[in-house]
Amino acid sequence: MASSSTTLEVGEHEVRVSSPERVVYAATDRTPEITKLQVCEYVATVAPTWLRSIGDRPTAMERWPDGWREGMRLATGPRDKDGDGFYQKRLPRGAPEFVQTAQVTFPSGRTADLLRPTVPASLVWAAQMGTLTFHPWPVRVPDVDSPDELRLDLDPQPGTGFADARRVAAVARELLEELGLRGYPKTSGNRGVHVYVRLARGRTFEDVRHAAIGFGRELARRDAGVTTAWWKEERGERVFVDYNQNNRDRTIAGAWSPRARPGAPVSTPLTWEQLADVDDPAELNLLTVPERLADGDPWAGMDDVEHDLDPLLHLWETLPGGELNFPPDYPKMPGEPPRVQPSKKVAAHWDAAGNRRDALPRGGPDTP
Repeated sequence: MASSSTTLEVGEHEVRVSSPERVVYAATDRTPEITKLQVCEYVATVAPTWLRSIGDRPTAMERWPDGWREGMRLATGPRDKDGDGFYQKRLPRGAPEFVQTAQVTFPSGRTADLLRPTVPASLVWAAQMGTLTFHPWPVRVPDVDSPDELRLDLDPQPGTGFADARRVAAVARELLEELGLRGYPKTSGNRGVHVYVRLARGRTFEDVRHAAIGFGRELARRDAGVTTAWWKEERGERVFVDYNQNNRDRTIAGAWSPRARPGAPVSTPLTWEQLADVDDPAELNLLTVPERLADGDPWAGMDDVEHDLDPLLHLWETLPGGELNFPPDYPKMPGEPPRVQPSKKVAAHWDAAGNRRDALPRGGPDTP
């Protein structure tokens, strides 16, 4: 039996949606079943606004071809064949002519052509391909090696929740304003809060990462419920400022993206006043966000001012603590502490540079 399909008119383009009746999100006590067609219609509705934040950005696609259900798992890498969803970095073959690409370079030195949204139809096409969450890089074509966004990821650790992230976000707003910077908040689509700061181009990924560390350290000085500790055993019941999200090839759920979670929550841009009124981020979902957007784009003024990183880099340079750990798939970086859990570290086995004394002569990155 042939699969059903329908066509959506999206701007100047048509997008064919196969299996439009497929259930992507199961019903919850808050939301009914949500079909593939409804996901594509949501994307078409918000796409004109969405392009202000994601337009011309290399974007990885988090695809769930059969929809998402409780218990489904995201593949951990290309060799993981048992995942229900997966990250698509390289644009698949056969994309329509209106779908453009942007080439990026990974830390390994390899390159790839990622989705580059330029028209609303390109986002709807990606949704038709099973994409739920869009992961844009903090760069724009043509300068894909110079970040124009600082992304402050306020990640609640076990024992904390959205209310804690919201409280910390308010402290972050005050600190940013003291430094002459304007931040724009959004929900993560789960329990966290993300704060974006538009940057003047010309800085490196390393600069932006160090700025996030400096900011996180000053935030932790002001609020005991904040930490920049990389190792989970050291974080406690605090909100973690995930500074490594500002590394090259690291992305977080983009603004307006649905998430693969019950009830189709959306990573929703808000004004600071709107954020203060949100008690349950699950209220911001694929069915409710378009109505909120009808009142205007909370991030409409983000591109009006590009900020310099100097105030944040001053915090990085003056506050104690030095370099922090990179993700385990990165090569060992200059000044980085040993990549071993603090509880498992035996001081006698390490030299002052953070290298294992019994390491093989060929070297190579340490592993946790």
